[in-house]
Amino acid sequence: MAVMLGHAALRGVLEVRDAIDLLEAALSHESAGMTSVSPKFVTDFTGGAMRMLFAADLASGYCATKAYHSIEGAGTRYVVSLYRLKDGELLAVLDGQLITDLRTGAASGVAARRVPIAGPVSVGIIGSGHQARAQLDSLAAVYRVESAAVYSPTPEHRESFAREMSAKLGIPVTAVASAQAAARGRSVVASASSSRSQDPVLLGAWLAACRLLCAVGNTRSQFAEADVQCFRDASLVVVDTPHAFEEAGELRHAAKGGALPDSKRATLGQVVTGAVSVPTDGLVVFKSVGSALQDLALAARYYELLGTRAGLPAAPDVASLKRPMGTRGV
Repeated sequence: MAVMLGHAALRGVLEVRDAIDLLEAALSHESAGMTSVSPKFVTDFTGGAMRMLFAADLASGYCATKAYHSIEGAGTRYVVSLYRLKDGELLAVLDGQLITDLRTGAASGVAARRVPIAGPVSVGIIGSGHQARAQLDSLAAVYRVESAAVYSPTPEHRESFAREMSAKLGIPVTAVASAQAAARGRSVVASASSSRSQDPVLLGAWLAACRLLCAVGNTRSQFAEADVQCFRDASLVVVDTPHAFEEAGELRHAAKGGALPDSKRATLGQVVTGAVSVPTDGLVVFKSVGSALQDLALAARYYELLGTRAGLPAAPDVASLKRPMGTRGV
């Protein structure tokens, strides 16, 4: 019987540190060859687009699909479906909005754990939406963040972000008037912009003081959020999934421009398991496009914590089993 776990049911159940731990475990399974992860399937249609992903994790015993569609003028809806691997039973259908924000932030937290920075850290944030908040939340869970600056092209959005995150984290978060002002001089920069353009919102020329760049805003091949210099100047470029090299426009541009040789490419799983060592100095770029393995890791834990609670909506007739011809029911 599949349970339905809506946004309200999920809110507050997992903390960002929980999510970071869950992603680290899933990535160790991936590195051990115990997962299957699909690329992102994108279908554009008049007035919107649909994206679909799949992952299976033999070690955890689950598989999951993620589907999210955007409608112009309306927004985006996310749905995660969690299945048990041994018999394919649909276990839960979960609202995927919170899962998406939390796992995207947590992926940067996993990267940050592998890029130590001595002393207090200053963070620059480009973007002011839910994912930008998750980025700062996650980075503050790993580093001793002493201050942050945020840029959004909408003044009221960046001011609201600064007030809310200052109160939440107990650090000064300042709204600034340009992406350059947010990034320049910061030891960590996170780009979570909603810009959809071939013109990057982040330039490598601003990152002389930066140790870790987390670029998580763009997930489409035709757009770019960081310029080629960001990757040319990096000592290591880490991706959350190998599919990122084809899915992210900035990585495609960097490879075409000769700024992304194989020698400085790594997956986050390789970094987590120590198969690839992080350089002790220089810029490390983490580029995230998201994967269903991340969604699966969080969805499975939500299900394990909430799935047996009384009173949850359920759909007993969803995904009924059709047996192969010639088999007999029990």
